[in-house]
Order: sequence, then structure tokens, then C-alpha cells
Amino acid sequence: MSDRAFQRNKVARAISLILGTAVALPAVSQQTTELEEVVVTGIRGSLTSSMELKRDSQGVMDGIVAEDIGKFPDTNLAESMQRVSGVSIDRSLGEGSKVTVRGVGPDYNLVLLNGRQMPASALLDTGASASRAFDFANLASESISAIEVYKTSRAATPTGGIGATVNIKTARPLDNPGLHTSFGAKGVMDTSVDNLPSGLKGDSITPEVSGIYSQTFGDDKFGIALSASYQERDFGFNQASVGNGWKSFAGDENNWGTIPQAGAPGSERITNRPDATDTYSVPQNLGYSVNGVERKRTNGQLTLQYAPTDTITTTLDYTYSENKIAQQRNELSVWFNFGPSTSTWTDGPVAAPLIYSEAIDAVAAPSDLSMGGAKFATKNENNSVGFNVEWRATDRFGLAFDFHDSSAESGPDSPYGSNAVLGVAGFFRGTTTADFSKDFPVISVQLPPGMTAIDPARTEVTGSSFRNSYMKTEIQQAQLSGNLDFTDESRLNFGVALTDLKNRSAYSNVQMDSWSSNGDASAYPDDVWRADTVRHYFDNISGSGNPNLFNQFFTFDFETVRNIAASVDGDENYRASPIFQVDRRVQEESQSAFVQYSQEWEWGLPMQGAVGLRYEKTDVTSRSLVPTVTGINWVANNEFPLVLGPGIYEQLEGDYDYVLPSLDFAVDLTDSVKLRASYGQSIGRPLWDQIQGGRTVDQIVRINGGTGNQGNPGLKPLESENIDFSLEWYYADASYLSVGYFRKNIDNYIGTTLETQTPYDLHHPGQGAYFQEAVANACPTAELTCVRNYIFNNHDGDPGVDADPINPENPNVRTGIISGLPGDPIVTFGIKVPANQKSASLDGWELNVQHMFGATGFGVSANYTLVDSNLTYDNHNRGEQFALEGLSDAANVVAFYENDRFQVRAAYNWRDEFLAARFDGGGLPNPVYTEAYGQLDVNASYNWNDNLTLMAEAINLTDEIYRQHSRNSHQVIMVQQTGPRFMVGARYKFGD
Repeated sequence: MSDRAFQRNKVARAISLILGTAVALPAVSQQTTELEEVVVTGIRGSLTSSMELKRDSQGVMDGIVAEDIGKFPDTNLAESMQRVSGVSIDRSLGEGSKVTVRGVGPDYNLVLLNGRQMPASALLDTGASASRAFDFANLASESISAIEVYKTSRAATPTGGIGATVNIKTARPLDNPGLHTSFGAKGVMDTSVDNLPSGLKGDSITPEVSGIYSQTFGDDKFGIALSASYQERDFGFNQASVGNGWKSFAGDENNWGTIPQAGAPGSERITNRPDATDTYSVPQNLGYSVNGVERKRTNGQLTLQYAPTDTITTTLDYTYSENKIAQQRNELSVWFNFGPSTSTWTDGPVAAPLIYSEAIDAVAAPSDLSMGGAKFATKNENNSVGFNVEWRATDRFGLAFDFHDSSAESGPDSPYGSNAVLGVAGFFRGTTTADFSKDFPVISVQLPPGMTAIDPARTEVTGSSFRNSYMKTEIQQAQLSGNLDFTDESRLNFGVALTDLKNRSAYSNVQMDSWSSNGDASAYPDDVWRADTVRHYFDNISGSGNPNLFNQFFTFDFETVRNIAASVDGDENYRASPIFQVDRRVQEESQSAFVQYSQEWEWGLPMQGAVGLRYEKTDVTSRSLVPTVTGINWVANNEFPLVLGPGIYEQLEGDYDYVLPSLDFAVDLTDSVKLRASYGQSIGRPLWDQIQGGRTVDQIVRINGGTGNQGNPGLKPLESENIDFSLEWYYADASYLSVGYFRKNIDNYIGTTLETQTPYDLHHPGQGAYFQEAVANACPTAELTCVRNYIFNNHDGDPGVDADPINPENPNVRTGIISGLPGDPIVTFGIKVPANQKSASLDGWELNVQHMFGATGFGVSANYTLVDSNLTYDNHNRGEQFALEGLSDAANVVAFYENDRFQVRAAYNWRDEFLAARFDGGGLPNPVYTEAYGQLDVNASYNWNDNLTLMAEAINLTDEIYRQHSRNSHQVIMVQQTGPRFMVGARYKFGD
């Protein structure tokens, strides 16, 4: 059979299932030659079609097919994809977002929409994302007909996917003539919204509506398909975190932040001190946050088709998606300034604190109890216009031309910007203790004598940050491809393509650096601060019941407090700026060509093979606007904001080209057993921040220096040599068993080197003459509150010193600004610079089983993926390391029952612990591990009649928590509590 005929049969089976029609299959019988029509729909039909995609594919491929028109297995595409062997997902805001395939992270998996490379954009808290990864949360599943996951290299596939190339397919009207229509509506109840302060709560029930219309006209020469969906979801999440990470030290090290050595003053307050050769870490901060989120997602697609003859088909389509996310939060947090401490430690060689306590005099020198808040909104928008024409010139020769212009844009959707934070604090915090012995880290705070509750009269706005971040990626791509069938068993595929990809990321930040007390607490009426407790927001996390928990904080309405602060310090200081301080633009211009020859033959057994070559050439141009820096101000204990100057533009260039071979072989050992082998080479392009020219330094410097980033557009992409073997046994109707082995040898792995630089020759006031004088005369332990008090008391009005008036409510803590002066030491910055530095390999096994229990209606599908690599993180090593992120084992089990009326499905997904990042929230080289996570989802539906279906769904039914830690499991990075989500709805369909 020719490859083209083979493909037509495969697609016909899938599309007929998608649009709810029957597939006429020959049923072999010894008594009769009549054909029996077998109707395969629902879960079994979807799994059967997915199995056929796998069985008929060139190379190793898995897929997911819609159960019916407008009905994909999961509401979220990423949640559906995690059911595929080898695929794991990253979660964001409580749902699937990005995919890792075979241990290769989201940035190196290419996503296509109907064969076209899709752009991606996203925003992080403090700026645009550097990621190329497509966010599946932006797309609703109702308009999707199938997803194909190509795990082996193919010459015809655009480059960029080392783990896999994922092709999202939407239905075409001429593929299934006639009228087909479906409308659906759901009510969503997210239980997490009920566990929030009243000011953050959204609606208990939110709507989801969707519709699909497909019709052909004029003897099926014209076709139109229109799909649309609108979804609202109000939810929340509550989180405890060490947001600025941990400082790691050697056991015998003496530095700022280290604990006393054995025998030194203070060592008597240490239990089980780490040994000299151990690595131990101390927390920079610890905080709790309660977060309310509102998401509004709109999707739409219009497809027009015209086939003037039997040999020509033209398609014009437009796809749109919009995902609006609005967030509010309140928080309670404490900073550790590494003064005199008491601590208890785990055993080494990687030790973590079980108890860490810092002594603070709540009367003479109280510290701040931070109770900040945030309110901001972002909008992600995707647009894609495409045109395609297919011409089957003869029975053996065909050409196709495809062009698309697509964009992904992320930006603020609020006058306060893409991220707006108000620092709020009361300066009455005494000795502070953190208990890390359980999953939930417990904060304990001593208040001044006689004070039993936090005082609204002593609470005020301190610092603030209003950020405007922006990211846009645009792709214009033209592809010309063709096929020539020499015989029914041999084919030549070929093609060329031009791709112009542009990425822009920019941000501005309006920041008030008054992180210490301003003495203006009286400007804020007591009733703007709403007293609340902490414990009940974390009741599902082990350790939250600790009686030592400091169980009080203030929440507030962001706009009310922001307006008061603006009246004190000026409205322009509390609003995001549309003028970007950093603006980085990268252009990648690629030319590619491919040729592939495929052949079917028999040498005692049926065999299939394909050999291909792809040529890829890319030119990279990076142009960046980056700010200059003119000085450093010391505004609070460990807060040294930079004084920014005018921006300057820098431009850098790079280029690379590759020839990438691919080879696929398959043999049918029996009618039901297939053996595959594949070899191929692929590339994965660097992240945007890695190739964006220009050096930027982070706006806050610490006592021991600053951090920053610098891109390198001359980087080469990752090169991967891929080897696959697969044995598949299709032993019964809709049932199969398979085992696969894969190996990837990756070169040009991009690591981050930490270079010590002194940009702008900035003088550090926290290391200068005033500082040294204070240590010599009054502050031998270099305690920062003491040092600042000394400088303000003795040098107010001297060069670089501007003290605020003494605050009568807190007279023992002086505030003001100390600026760096000539003669002060030059501050050093740890600048992260990417470089091609390492090779790595990973290999693993994929085990799949799908079994239908005859005609009982019961079925099960399960898979397990094991992944291993020679490049793992060494927790004892405190330096920068190279390690593969996202590498983990994973398992899925789906069990179901269905009959003509009723269907129910339970799906459990588990992902083992994996390395999520090699730098923590403070920018330090510390690992971030996401702990093992399993989730149970259940859905059910009832066919009221041939047209109307009632359905219900439960997500995260067992109410799991999400947790990350650093070098030791007691070094929590983040632990998050959400809640189950329930949906009830109906779907109505009609048509031919």
C-alpha cells in the first residue's frame, strides 16, 4: 500500500470518529462475505483511533483523538497530553500549562498548529518570560480534533523539538461533508475560591460555553467551519515560600550569613551543627500568601475551504485565543538579616535547618513584619492567519503550498501594570523563628512586651513596585512541499521553507524604595487594615496545626491603600509606566529544505523504511535597549537599590547551519506484532534571554554584591542524536502492548557561567568608610540596624548621608538614605552569561498497555516512563552546575466503562520528583526540586438521547498539594494548597 493511501485511511478513521460518524470496516466471517458496519464512538472510539495513529505512523508517534465533535478527553489540552507515555506536564495556577517529553523540558518541544510552527509568549512576575515553550492553557480543547506527538525526528518537520514535535489538529469541513453542529455549556465550581479572604473571593460558580458549526455546500465544493468558546474560572491558591531562596555555605566557612563556628560566641545555641565538610543553607526570607485569581479565556476559529476541482483544495483559516488573568494577593512575610541566631540542624552531608531563629530586640530595634499585597492583570493573545492550497497534479504527483502569519502577545491588562506590589509593614517584630520540620514552614514572631496583637495604628505602606512587562513573538512562514510516488510502494517527499521569527521582550518598573518605616502610619486609617488569621488557609498541609504559628496578619483592599499612598507620595509613583527601561528584540531568519524517500518491501516479512535529510540555516540578530546605572543608595537593612540612568542600544549577531539526517525502519513480524527502529538528529534553539544582547543588572543590590544577566546571540542550538526502538503487539480489537527504548545524546548544552564583573564602577555604601567606622566603634558584629543607626546619628548631613527625622513610634531604628561615595569599594556583580559548554545523554523506557475487556464496556489504558541521565545535580556542590531540568519518571492509568447511554472515566497521573531549576528565587546557584505529584480526575456523562448529553467532571479529586524544595527536603522553596474543581454541564449536537 502506498504511504499516501495509508495516510488517507488513517485520517479518514480519525475524522469520522471526531465528527460522530460511523466507520465502515470489513468484519471477516467464515460463513458470509457481507460487510458489517461497526460504529466506534466515545472513549473506546477515541482510544482505538489513537492506537491506529500509533500503529500506522512513520517512526514512533502517539496521539489523542477527540471522543466526539466538541469533546476532547480533558478540558485542558496539557492535561490530556499527560496521558501519553513519555509526556509530563508543568502546572501553573492549578492546571496543566507546558509539557516535558522524555525528560526534555518544555523549551525544547516544538508545537505546531495544523503543521505550522506556533509562536509563544508569557510573562513572569518581574518581567517577560525567556521561554519558547507553548502554553497549552491558552487553548480550549473544544475545537481540537486530535493531537499528534512525534517522538522521533522527521525530515519534513520544522526544527526545534528535541523531546518531541506536537501537532495540534483542528477539523476541516471538507474532510467530513454535511452539517455537523455541537453546543455545550458547563458550570464550574472551584472549591479553592472558598478558602480565601472575603476581599479576594470570586464567584462560586462560573460559566463555560462552546459551540462548533461545520457545513458544506455546492456539491461539497465549499465548506465552512466555525468554533468558539468562552470560559470563566474564579479560583485561589495559598502558598508558603522561601521566595528569595537559600544561602548555602561550607561547614567551615565564615561569611555574612554563616552560623558561628564551634567554640565561637553563639555556637552554644546551635544543636547538631553541620560538620566542616558539610554543605548547609540558611533562609533569606519566609512568607505566606493568599491569592485570588480570575481567568477569562476566549477561543475562536474560522475555516473556509474551496475545492474547485477534484485535484485542488484551498483552505483559509483564522485562529484566535485570548487568556486574561487577574490576580490579587495578601501576604505575611519576614526577612532574615543574619544576626545572632539559634538553630537546630539535620545530619549532613547536606544539612538543613529544622529550627532557625534570629534574635531581634522588639523594643530597642524592632524589625518589620511585612504584610504586603498585590493586584495586577495580564492578557495573552494569539492570532494566526493561514492559507493552504493542495494540488494533486496526477495520481502520483502532488504539491502543497502553505503560508501563515501568526503572533503571540502578552502584556498588562491593568492600569497598575503586569505586576503591582505594595509593601506594607508594622515595625513591631521581635525575635523570629522558622520551623522547617514539616511540609509547612512555621513562622513564630515575638511582639513587644504587652502587645498581644498586631497594631493597625503602627502599620503603613513601605516600598512598592509597579511593573509593566511585555512580550511578543511573531512568525511568518512559507512552506512549499511535494510528493512523487514512483510506485505504490515507494515515494519521494520534498520541500523548502522560509521562516521569519521575531521576539520582543521589554519591561519598565516604577519602584519606591522606602522599605523601612516612613513615619507616615497616621495617613492610613485603622479600618483599612482587616485582621485575619493564617492557619485555616493552609489546613491541608502537614505542620500548619503547629501551635507556635504566628496566626495573625492584616489584609487590605489594594486600590484603597494604593490611593492613600499616592496621595502621600504622588500618583506617578504608584502606577506602571508605559515607557520601557529595557527593550530587547531578536530576529531569527531561517531557510530550510528537506528530502525524504520511503519504501515498502518484503524480505520474508513486510517492511517499511524512510530515509531523509533536512538542511537548516538560521541568522540571528539581537538589538537591545538597556539602562545604565549611576549609583547605589542604601535605603533599608539589606536593600541597596540602583540609581538608573538613560538607556543605550546594543546590537549583536550570530548564525548557524545544520544538515540533519533521519532514518526510520519497521517490520511486521506477524499480523499483530511490529518492530520499529529510528535514528535522527535534531536541534533545539536557545532561550530568548540566552541570545538577547545587552547586559542588565538586577535593580536591588545586597550587602555582598549584585546580580545580573547578559545574553549571547552567538550561541549554537542544542544538537541531539536520537535513537529509538519499539516493539508493539496489537493482540486484540482496540488492545495493544508496547515497550520502547530511547536514547538522546545532547551536545552544545547551554549552561550559565557566573562571571564576576564591575559594571559602571559603582561604589557600595554598605562596604565603605562609614560602614567600617560603625563596626570599629559601635557594632562589632556588623548588625545592619546598628550600623545604619550609627551612620545616621553621627554623619547626618555629611556627603552621601540623608537621615529622616526620628520616628517617635520607633525611635531606635533610624531611617534614610546612605549613598555610595568615591573611595567606597567598587561593588561586584555576579553576571550570568550563557555558553555552549556541556554534553549530556539521557535514555529511558516507555511501557504501554491498552486493554478492552471484550464487549463488557470496561477498558483500561496505562503507561509508565522511566528516564535516566548522566547529568544530575549534586546537592553538596555549592557552585554552578550543569544538570538536565524536567527529568523524571511518570505513570498514567485510565480506567473506564461505557455503554450506549453512560460513560465514566477515572484518570490518575503521577510524576516523580524532578529538578525544576538550577537557580532559586534569589538568583543563587541552588537547585529547585518539584516533589512527586499525583492527581486523580474523574468524569462521567449520560446520553439523554442521540442529541443531548449530560456530563460531570471532578479534577484533583483527592485535593493534593504541590511542593518544591532545595538541596534538602526541609529546605522548602514553596508549598501550595488549592482544592478540587467540579464541573456540571450539557452538550447538544445535531447534523447529518
